[in-house]
Amino acid sequence: MTDIRKLDLNLLKAFDALLDERSVTQAAARLSLTQPAVSGMLTRLRENFDDPLFVRTSRGIVPTQRALALAPTLKRVLGDIQIMLQPTSFDPATATLRWSVAATDYALQAVLLPFLRQLRQLAPGIQVIAHPVEDAAVYSQLERGELDLALMTPDSTPDNLHLSPLYQEEYVCVVRADHPVITEGELSLDRFCELDHALVSYSGGGLQGVTDHALAAQGRTRRVALSVPSFLVLMEVLRCSDLVAMLPRRLVSRAQGLAVVNTPLAIPGFTKSMAWHERAHNDPAQRWLRELLQATSQVA
Repeated sequence: MTDIRKLDLNLLKAFDALLDERSVTQAAARLSLTQPAVSGMLTRLRENFDDPLFVRTSRGIVPTQRALALAPTLKRVLGDIQIMLQPTSFDPATATLRWSVAATDYALQAVLLPFLRQLRQLAPGIQVIAHPVEDAAVYSQLERGELDLALMTPDSTPDNLHLSPLYQEEYVCVVRADHPVITEGELSLDRFCELDHALVSYSGGGLQGVTDHALAAQGRTRRVALSVPSFLVLMEVLRCSDLVAMLPRRLVSRAQGLAVVNTPLAIPGFTKSMAWHERAHNDPAQRWLRELLQATSQVA
């Protein structure tokens, strides 16, 4: 059995880098060490864990089953040590750190803008870096510390992440402020289906959404004339066209040049939530930032 007194913390950091990078050269660059130094650390790791840990292939090194089994515990231990070495108190007024958040363009507008207004007043030294949400990569990005938080919905959030709801959003029917339909009175379902529609498809090219599912339940269809990957672009399109779209209410509550008309059928909304990894769960700065985000999200 390996004596814990002989296990160097730097070896664990090297182990973590090798798991992430799958390359001795890249792990050495990440740790600001030479390649021979990291190779030597890998040799010591193999001796400590009595396992090869990584095997060479034509595409680099790949972890053994033993290394993969150790990975979650290793990540947690290193995260706990990082927290242990940080100050127990957090002063937002004097704090200087970078906070990385993954968000869609909708979440940037509806969630991050109110948050940033408060953050600039309370913690001007904190830098915020916004990234696009990549559902397939978000867990590993949070696990590796490339992201601190992700703004998502519960159904798109990977398992094993902390998840806290911010608010419940609803869809509303939106047209340009001087659209002819406004003077027609109550918008019937027949008229709604006759209009040309636009929608957002983040993956690109999608011509169906929650509205189409709601219509199909009533045996109805609509014509989607435009699909774009951005809510903010869609709002600009609506301002200069006769298209109609179902948009999140928070996105259009203060938008200029647009009007909300009655929706002739119920469209399921969604829960906007924030997700984070266990490694950031107990960090005082991360906790303060999450609490501020929660508070600013309550103001519609």
